[in-house]
Amino acid sequence: MPSMNLVPVNGVIQRINSFSNNCCMLEVTIRNSDGITNFIVSPDTYVINEVRLRAGMNVTAFYDASLPIPLIFPPQYQAIFIGRRNPTETIYAGEFDGSLESLDGALKLNIGRSTEIVTSNGQPFDCSLEGQMLIVYYSATTRSIPPQTTPRKIIVIC
Repeated sequence: MPSMNLVPVNGVIQRINSFSNNCCMLEVTIRNSDGITNFIVSPDTYVINEVRLRAGMNVTAFYDASLPIPLIFPPQYQAIFIGRRNPTETIYAGEFDGSLESLDGALKLNIGRSTEIVTSNGQPFDCSLEGQMLIVYYSATTRSIPPQTTPRKIIVIC
């Protein structure tokens, strides 16, 4: 998977519309304190745990900021990942180096015994996490730079 500049948008799904000319794509409208953001959910979008998206659901959607976007309001992005979010947790998506620090320096992982590590299809993952695209679920971090956390769950996008 090529390197991406993934940006998260947290919020509540306001509505979901299908496209009249393409039933395999959805427009998902998310509202948060910054306003409304529209996401295109296509067959290329990874919907975490294949959850059925519904209005009122708390979600995090990630888009690639390095891709061109239309200059419209409200903003509209192609969703790379989207998934349900527990309000007490944070979801991070990105690549990590050999010391499990994200390549953007935003997070360092400390794997615990209770950390669940699985592939995107739910199978156990027992290989190195270095250089892999990871979706990380965590609730607390240290105040160090970079912040460190022991995640609850890691999904490896193979």
